[in-house]
Amino acid sequence: MPPTGLEAVYLENRDRLVRFLVARGAGDAAEDLLHDLWIKVSARPSGPIDNPLSYLFRAADTLMIDRHRSRTQAQARDHAWSEVSAGEAATSERVVAARQEVARVAQVLAGLGERRATVFRRARLDGVPQRQIAAELGVSLSTVEADLRAACRALVALKDET
Repeated sequence: MPPTGLEAVYLENRDRLVRFLVARGAGDAAEDLLHDLWIKVSARPSGPIDNPLSYLFRAADTLMIDRHRSRTQAQARDHAWSEVSAGEAATSERVVAARQEVARVAQVLAGLGERRATVFRRARLDGVPQRQIAAELGVSLSTVEADLRAACRALVALKDET
């Protein structure tokens, strides 16, 4: 049985579609893209298409746009990765600086007392609601709020020092 509908238009205009993809920058990948195009359009629900040739060219154009976006994102990702790799020495320095900063924060929190440090960790690091923290510690909600404000003020003061 000879092909009909969209398949017949696709097979009849296959060479035109390949030339279109090559002109749009597909190069040697034009045949593969054309195959991808057919897989994509043949999987769509069947139904009448007003202008099947226009539909195929539009779908091919969309495929090329998707390919371009994918390449651009891959290049940006590769560029970012190469920058990170180039900065390996700086990364180890940043790790040391970050560890020192964490030690200073831990020291400030320890200086506030165990309850305030716990309130800060549970609220800001663990994301626990203040009401739940109050229930866990057996204190009022206003005490938790006051402890959290005190911890935040102490950390802001630490940040202002550096």
